[in-house]
Amino acid sequence: MTRAYKLLLTVAAIGVALIAWRFLVGLGTATAMSDGYPLGLWIVFDVVTGTALACGGYALALLVYIFNKGEYHPLVRPAILTSALGYSIAGLSVMIDVGRPWLAWKLPIKFWTWNLNSVLLEVALCIMAYVVVLWIELSPALWVRARAFLGKALVWIIALGMLLPTMHQSSLGSLMMLAGPRLHPLWLSPFLPLFYLITCVAMGFAVVVAESAFSSRAFGHRPATELLANIGRFAAFGGLLFVAARFADLGWRGVPIRLDRYGVMFSIETILFIAAFLMVLRRRQSLGSLLRVAMLVAVAGALYRFDTFLVAFDPGPGWSYFPSVPEQLITVGLVAAEIAIYIAVVKRFPILEGERA
Repeated sequence: MTRAYKLLLTVAAIGVALIAWRFLVGLGTATAMSDGYPLGLWIVFDVVTGTALACGGYALALLVYIFNKGEYHPLVRPAILTSALGYSIAGLSVMIDVGRPWLAWKLPIKFWTWNLNSVLLEVALCIMAYVVVLWIELSPALWVRARAFLGKALVWIIALGMLLPTMHQSSLGSLMMLAGPRLHPLWLSPFLPLFYLITCVAMGFAVVVAESAFSSRAFGHRPATELLANIGRFAAFGGLLFVAARFADLGWRGVPIRLDRYGVMFSIETILFIAAFLMVLRRRQSLGSLLRVAMLVAVAGALYRFDTFLVAFDPGPGWSYFPSVPEQLITVGLVAAEIAIYIAVVKRFPILEGERA
């Protein structure tokens, strides 16, 4: 219970109090959302961006289990913890955002009422299932007997844990394809599902580096710099792949980049990704430089998703959106709660010890 930790708990408590207030007064009073902008800060940051930043477990699972790079196994547990917390916060944010969250139990159970043409249905089901899968994957670190209890089923759980993010991260891109002409051509693309999948992997790798850098400083353990250097390269190359694919798409569709606010935001995203790639070309990488690379990739990916859902989206004349103060404070409170829980877990369980998950 340090002074900083107490501050985190205070900010989180303010967020919880405002969440209670939001349920008392309703979305119309508590938020700046409208019929023109029904997807506000809670969805765009906590879900669309937050789940991508929480894809470290997914990205490392691809590396370790698909490409058989077992040397990265010591990084799996903290990545899964970060993913589990990030996705849990995203699920809570959805409950805060919808009008009648007490009916959410019907979604996975009443399958005979499903709208099979709904992209949001797939996103909701996948995220709900993935939250459960992540905590099951983490359970051997929280409960010693969990490995023996799960047995051979853990292999299939890990496989499911790689399938679900592939589905819902690409579907988040499919969701904005439904906006049609209301989304600016620089972001509206038939390849949006692929772009969202590439960026979530790059952002996941970036967060693995950032989490390791910050935790090594906070808890005094020695970071695996060589492994993190490779992870940073994967993140930067993922960003470069996204930039290349995006320019190829724009060239194929014949979309010009103009000197307006959309062109400026597009350019900032691109410059951040390219800057991260240029930084990893150095032969020797310190932990500080790796952290800068990771932050560039994470911010660039977050900006791309914010731009797609808010900046580049135009519902028509007469509509505008800027998150209300309660929206902002609730988001900050949820982030503070996530950090506080992370600190509590890593201080009590073998998450950062480099043990195999």
